Amino acid sequence: MPRTTRITVMLLFAAWVVDYIDRTVINFALSRIGEDLHLDHTQQGLLISTFFVAYAAVQLPAGLLADRYGAMRMAVIGLFAWSIFTGLTAIAWSFTVMLAMRFLFGLVQGVFPAAAIKALAERSHPEHRTTATGWTNASNAVGILLAAVIAGILIPTVGWRIMFAVISILGVAVILAWKRWMPDPLPQPEIQVADAPPAAERRAVLRSPALLGFAVIFFGYDALIWGVTAWTPTFLQEERGITVAMVAVAAAPSTLAAAVGVVLGARLSDRLGGHPRIIVIPSMAATAVLLFALPRVDAFPLFVILGTTMTFIAGLTLMPAFSVPLRALPTTYIGAASGIILFGGQLAGVLSPLAFGAITDHASYTRAFELMAVGPLLAIIAAALVPQTAEAFHASVAPRIKAALPAIEGSSNDSRDMSTGR
Repeated sequence: MPRTTRITVMLLFAAWVVDYIDRTVINFALSRIGEDLHLDHTQQGLLISTFFVAYAAVQLPAGLLADRYGAMRMAVIGLFAWSIFTGLTAIAWSFTVMLAMRFLFGLVQGVFPAAAIKALAERSHPEHRTTATGWTNASNAVGILLAAVIAGILIPTVGWRIMFAVISILGVAVILAWKRWMPDPLPQPEIQVADAPPAAERRAVLRSPALLGFAVIFFGYDALIWGVTAWTPTFLQEERGITVAMVAVAAAPSTLAAAVGVVLGARLSDRLGGHPRIIVIPSMAATAVLLFALPRVDAFPLFVILGTTMTFIAGLTLMPAFSVPLRALPTTYIGAASGIILFGGQLAGVLSPLAFGAITDHASYTRAFELMAVGPLLAIIAAALVPQTAEAFHASVAPRIKAALPAIEGSSNDSRDMSTGR
């Protein structure tokens, strides 16, 4: 990869680490927050899900804003604003206030992902984009690990409120690093999906079943990740009697394995030139099997081993959800395209933690873990159906672009007639 790409990866890696610390540290504080604010499991799940309601809702608008106003500008706005709301979480005095804080936090943090993907695409070549994006997404696991360490140290010593106040300053440090070291974009090759005006091409691609299929893969992956990640700390504390500190220690191998899986899945995707079904189908099938085993394991060390294996295998699936669109699409609207795929994952983030908590209240943790297997099943189906290469993606959307051209040309002719009086 060019030096510009490597520097961008490092700087975005730092931002994503802060992103995941700020959004996932609540998972480790959920039990204490529940005690302080007198919340049941469904309400605790709603605190996780309300973040994703806002986060998901803003994905497509955020991608459009990044395409229009610039990726780095929108990324800085998002990072600064979410740092403010991370700090304000510390003052929440009721369930309603905490719910509002989490919603606003999700709204402003949701501006960041599509902008970050676009910023990296502008500073990398198409054949390297999936690998480069995989490296930045490996930061997610690092952020979760650091969130566990921070929570394990600060919650027992100073409490969850002070913890949120402390971590809110991390985003400012990243913004200062961006201002100092972020390189300019690289010259990009011209990529045209079809012989059509750019507006027609963009509209047809963003509405295509092919792109929606990749959003479904990401939905399936995130339904598993956010349901299990959000509730495993509370499950271990309530069902196995494990302390917060021990949960934090146990999170280390699992999150590091996830990071390795993400990078490996990205690298394989670039080597294969796409072909997501080769990676997604076997990895998601194995993950679904492990979901049924996890809640039935009583020995804590074995639980950690199985959980680590599962997160590694699941991590392989993350970047194949983006691999073909990143190779196939021009940077001019890759922000909006990424926003659509990201929306699929964040919609899963809305549904799976809430469903996990509700099923735990009305049935059991075991049934809740089993429900998460719906995500891998959906990812498998979508991976089998989506275009497997950039060329196949172009071929799949070309008829839609062609079908849209008469309407666009007619509209243009009408406008000319009106302007000339003919």
